[in-house]
Amino acid sequence: MNDPKSFLANLYDLSGKHVLLTGASSGLGRHFARTLTRAGARVALAARGVDKLRGLAAEIAAEGGRCDVYALDVRDRDNCRACIAATEAIAAVNVLVNNAGIAIPKASEKLTDDEWDQVYETNLRGPWTLAQELVKRRLADGGGLSVINIASVLGIRAIGHLAPYAAAKAGLINLGRDMCVDYAVNGIRVNALAPGYFSTEMNEQWLKSPAGERLRNRIPAKRFGDPSELDGALIYLASDASRFMNGNLMTVDGGHTAAV
Repeated sequence: MNDPKSFLANLYDLSGKHVLLTGASSGLGRHFARTLTRAGARVALAARGVDKLRGLAAEIAAEGGRCDVYALDVRDRDNCRACIAATEAIAAVNVLVNNAGIAIPKASEKLTDDEWDQVYETNLRGPWTLAQELVKRRLADGGGLSVINIASVLGIRAIGHLAPYAAAKAGLINLGRDMCVDYAVNGIRVNALAPGYFSTEMNEQWLKSPAGERLRNRIPAKRFGDPSELDGALIYLASDASRFMNGNLMTVDGGHTAAV
């Protein structure tokens, strides 16, 4: 008997997936944690703010989800290695969601070297470090891996005052393309998900400001996204439904990057 619901549930089921999610304590990362656990994955919640993670973990556990908490500064390779080792003491990581990121809005001529390095190391070198360390492990054991780099529409087009952020996100997109060429034959996939503007507790007030209103009017959908509208793309990239998708970019932005 044809059962469409069962077919779709099996196609996108994340049971058996062990996900390492960075930047899980707030914003989209917090939402991604709930999405992934609700889809059946066990999620390693990683961020610098462990207290927030513990609260999130308690909420997920109350819903019947499975997760663990790890302190992680993605700029520190030794910390990345230790986090991966602790996570894999439970089970091999087969999905990495590189979500940790920061921005320092400032005109380019006013940026300091330290500010540039802080943004670039968090948004590009950190994801590279984690992906590289996990690739080494999967090459050694023959296991598969899906790396999902959370990029941004600002890695595709610019709005100004965010030079290191935009450069890092553009680099993150192309990092996946290059790693795909190297490792696709090994069952390792590296894709990017580029959200447009989504309302979270971190940016809600700015999106309601006059500048935010001007930005909203430039989006063909004439609104900002709700985090739940990223769920389908995230689950697709984490699941076996996307097993032949590699080195690609998925943009979820209400048509923003399509507009002239």
